[in-house]
Amino acid sequence: MTPRRWLPFLVSFFAACGPTDPGATGAGPASGPANGPGGTPGGGANGPTAAPLVVAVIPKGTTHVFWKAVESGARDAERELGVTVEWKGPLAENDRAQQIQLVEQFVSRKVAGIAIAPLDHQALVAPIALATRAKLPVVIFDSDLDGTAGVDFASFVATDNLAGGKLGGEQLVELVGGSGKVVLLRYQVGSASTDARERGFLEAVKGKLEVLVDNRYAGATAGEAKDAALNLLERLKEANGIFCSNESATMGMLLALRQAGLAGKVRFVGFDASPPLVQALANGEIDALVVQNPKKMGYLATKTLVAAIRGEKVEPRIDTGVVVATRANMQDPAIAPLLQ
Repeated sequence: MTPRRWLPFLVSFFAACGPTDPGATGAGPASGPANGPGGTPGGGANGPTAAPLVVAVIPKGTTHVFWKAVESGARDAERELGVTVEWKGPLAENDRAQQIQLVEQFVSRKVAGIAIAPLDHQALVAPIALATRAKLPVVIFDSDLDGTAGVDFASFVATDNLAGGKLGGEQLVELVGGSGKVVLLRYQVGSASTDARERGFLEAVKGKLEVLVDNRYAGATAGEAKDAALNLLERLKEANGIFCSNESATMGMLLALRQAGLAGKVRFVGFDASPPLVQALANGEIDALVVQNPKKMGYLATKTLVAAIRGEKVEPRIDTGVVVATRANMQDPAIAPLLQ
């Protein structure tokens, strides 16, 4: 048979052997998307994999040891729940404008939900209302916000700060022998958590101790607190005891007492724990620290937020606990982890 007469048979043979599925050669559409929603790899034959939830956690600040422990707890929840936590707070712990801006940015980005420790119990009301109107679940942690937990926001996760302040006051009454003069160095105006501690302290010492000073504020940093304390030096020399209501105020007071030669000579109860404060507790410069569980707080705030996002029922108020640490009990199994 001549080559010309073979040609029809060859064409028919190769047509029969060619691909019937255009996708099989890579020239047609793929069997599944290369990437699923949110940039996650597609699931191929099993369908696309959903992108993880992205939640925002906004502390009051990021420099204090307390907030680093809160972040550690939030990261634990992140890993356990398979979500993405975006941790971002103001550079300064008195920058209400920046914290408001962060809330607005996260609302605009349409994150799945927001957990926040408000710098101001009033100034953050409108930004949080903006988030809830956008259907974003909100969990308040550490410091309260004006409104009703379970109504205006999903939940409030925090220390019972009033009880913590009372514990501090009761401890100081005992340390000074039931009578004497004391100085209260407050934290800063607008902070609901420390305001509750200060009220608790004053309730505990009322009718027992004479309060020489109760209207001075430390400010947002240990440096500011030190300056505020040094401005009270004459009153500190007169006092039998001192109470400070947060980490930076306690640290600033400690620095001032050291500079004035009063450290260890006046009874001193602080609030929160950091390595320098724990060392001062061990060596007798501080007599007691009222300590929270910030890691538990970060964990439960994040876990509660994710539960609310997923439509699960959450408790409107969750107490994360508070205890008094002293030199006598700082090695106890229930206390030691809170001092690390």
